[in-house]
Amino acid sequence: MRGARRSRVRLRDVAERAGVSPTTASFVLSGRDMRISEETRQRVLRTARELDYRPNLAARSLRTQDSRTIGLVADTIATGHYGGELIRGSMTAALKHGHRLLVCESEGDPSLQAALVEDLVGRQVSGLVVATSSHDRVSAPRGTGGLPVVLLNCRSDAPYPAIVPDEVAGGRAAAGLVVRAGHRRGIWLVGETPASSLPGTGRFEGIVAELAGAGAVLDEQLSCKWWPEAAYDVMAQALAGGGRPRAVVCLNDRIAFGVYQALAEVGLEVPRDVSVVSFDDSELASWLRPSLSSIGLPQFEMGRLAVEALLGTEAPPAERLVPMPVRARDSIAPPAV
Repeated sequence: MRGARRSRVRLRDVAERAGVSPTTASFVLSGRDMRISEETRQRVLRTARELDYRPNLAARSLRTQDSRTIGLVADTIATGHYGGELIRGSMTAALKHGHRLLVCESEGDPSLQAALVEDLVGRQVSGLVVATSSHDRVSAPRGTGGLPVVLLNCRSDAPYPAIVPDEVAGGRAAAGLVVRAGHRRGIWLVGETPASSLPGTGRFEGIVAELAGAGAVLDEQLSCKWWPEAAYDVMAQALAGGGRPRAVVCLNDRIAFGVYQALAEVGLEVPRDVSVVSFDDSELASWLRPSLSSIGLPQFEMGRLAVEALLGTEAPPAERLVPMPVRARDSIAPPAV
């Protein structure tokens, strides 16, 4: 014979055991900052754990029209390292505010994205984060039902706050590493910079500005897709034609991989003969030998700031430029004599 079913612990039970009002217990357990003392907050949390209290989320959602859930609609970010950091940052901020994060992936399909947004609105989420795997321009999400929306790693013509990497400052940082090592001539740039590429145009703008400010010259730009094979091909061709760089700025780490190979095949060593700096700070950057200096993507911080923009008490700016961290490693040295 089964024992009697244990009755559900109510908020009132927690409040009585902790010696506080139900309102105070509710504020503490929902993560709301109501100037409650730390001692009281810890006592309520400890009591909730001891009683194994579980809030009735469905009832609270019906009562407040708020599920305390943030909806994150992404294109293809859930399976990659960078996407994982965006999600981790978003989740950290959501939990801090007593919210959960519900992640949906549209695979870049606009009709699927619209369906996902509609579903999240129906679930009474507190707000929506629309994210992309690469820094890009997107169409405004439709059917948001008046919910607050923040764009993560993307921009739109719609008046939604956008949290994006500061590509121009990142470009300046990359060129700055080369300049501070003493390079003024023989500086090459590898990678295409079409007007449609926000990372490409932003990084290029920053690189050129930093070099010009230091009296340095960008002697060559080798245009290619941002992949190792393409970078290897254009670099090998330039070297075969008699070109000899002293420093190479690559627009991402995959390009740098191809550049490393092309330099090695003609007997040029990094950084003894040629300094190399790149962007994205992928796992490849630390695996290469010598390890590659790279300007990182602030994915965790961007994810965190996106949720803070949704749930914070202050209105977020129209665009938040997030600094790109500098990862100086072993691929840069003063110019060879």
